[in-house]
Amino acid sequence: MPLFQYKALQANGAMAEGQLEAADRQGAFAQMAGQGLRPVSLSEKAGAVAGTGFALPAALASLSFRKRSAKVSSRELENFTRLLSSLLAAGVPLSRALVILHKESSSPAASAKWKEIHDLVVDGMALADAMGKSPETFPRVYTAMVQAGETGGFLDLVLAQIADFQAREKELRSKVMSAMLYPSILFVLAIGVLIFLLTFFIPRFQGIFKGFGATLPMATQIVIGVSNVVRSYGAFVAVGLVVAGFLLRTWFASEKGRRTWEGLMLRAPVLGPLVAEFAMARFCRMLGTLLGAGVPLVQGLSVARKSIGNQILVDAVSQSIERVQQGGQLGASLAESHGLFPSSVVEMISVAEESGRLDQELVRIANVTEGDLDRELKTAVALMEPMMLFFIAAFIGTIFISMVLPIFTLQDYIK
Repeated sequence: MPLFQYKALQANGAMAEGQLEAADRQGAFAQMAGQGLRPVSLSEKAGAVAGTGFALPAALASLSFRKRSAKVSSRELENFTRLLSSLLAAGVPLSRALVILHKESSSPAASAKWKEIHDLVVDGMALADAMGKSPETFPRVYTAMVQAGETGGFLDLVLAQIADFQAREKELRSKVMSAMLYPSILFVLAIGVLIFLLTFFIPRFQGIFKGFGATLPMATQIVIGVSNVVRSYGAFVAVGLVVAGFLLRTWFASEKGRRTWEGLMLRAPVLGPLVAEFAMARFCRMLGTLLGAGVPLVQGLSVARKSIGNQILVDAVSQSIERVQQGGQLGASLAESHGLFPSSVVEMISVAEESGRLDQELVRIANVTEGDLDRELKTAVALMEPMMLFFIAAFIGTIFISMVLPIFTLQDYIK
């Protein structure tokens, strides 16, 4: 059985430390209660085996850790979120709800993760903080919304909203994948045909014109030059592209690279306005829900800004929060957040703030914006497939024309 390291308060108030052997954490807590100890912290000794006096080798401990920390799928996370919301709404205590989800999980990775969250919560950690220790499973926006629910005392409602967000994003991702499937197949086939032309057909085509001493058009010369590069340095080009892709991905994962990528997304012609609208809707819904639950404005702003997701927009809202803390009005402060709040929305927020119904107006703005956003996303997805087909056709057509163009002048050299 595993060994547990504990710190606890004795009956006289003194702090006690020690180890005990138990089948699981519940058994360890039961033993401590039987000894009259009030637990302060309890942690399982990694790689330790009771009764042996030695630790497992580091490699085995590392292997065990990697096995426990397998990735949880988005579907399992959505099911966990929705079921946890339902259990809490039914009055089930949080620790008991986590135990139920841990036992009913069909995935070993998800079961281990839910048990880890349960153990941290039982030790006295807030649910949002416990989830924050696993950023690979719980995104930053997820933990921010959970923190808002814990702050306002409506965790079940927030979890239901998170599950709805996840379902909506999953549906959108499915629509995009379906729209991109046919163009992607065409693109792969086009790349295969292009490689065949560059490495097999064009060199023979070039030899024919050399025999006639023909001067090839500029477009054909460019294609032949690309063919020579692919045949001579194709392997090096492929390796270079893979290395460049890896370095680019690593850079985008850094703080500076992520900000650069988010800035490019905001400046994109079609994607930028959609990202800003989605961030505004999420911010308004979260802030309106917090204010409706009685959370003070400044505290609600501090929590709601974390739900935006885009760090550049988060920084802009942070400046608005500072102005509110100094006594400024919310509407006038948000007007300085360029690119996030349109002037019409700022005006509605200002009027609602003066009339004392800010929470209701923020939720209404979120509902209207999400409806508009849904229609815009459907239009964008519908336009994506023909645009992709157009670019593929233009690409293949350019290659074809550059190959066919010299044929029209071939008879001049034959004469």
